[in-house]
Amino acid sequence: MNFKRATRVADLIMADISDILLREIRDPRIKSVTITGVKLTDDLRLAKVYFVEMGKDTFDPQTKIALQNATGFLKRELGKRIKLRYVPDIIFVSDESFAYGSRIDRLLAEIRKAEEPDVE
Repeated sequence: MNFKRATRVADLIMADISDILLREIRDPRIKSVTITGVKLTDDLRLAKVYFVEMGKDTFDPQTKIALQNATGFLKRELGKRIKLRYVPDIIFVSDESFAYGSRIDRLLAEIRKAEEPDVE
């Protein structure tokens, strides 16, 4: 299998950012954040980091602000962990696929409940 370098580096960045958020960030607004994916440009200069707040369908705007405020720290820590010439700029994007998936689950549950015969 032939993988692009950007994909391999994106996986490394995802693991390292998750570890940094779990172990080194003390901001309580970020504690429930899970990194769901990283998309890296081919020139390795820009990383879009997708996140979701566990247990919620939508994200709190304060969470995104806290992540943006921690970007400098995250970039510095990534520079220590990943040996690249340039550490990519980080942009945080909320991952809407989890909210979409939970909405579909709710709709399917409603359909199942409506199709169930009433047992008396």
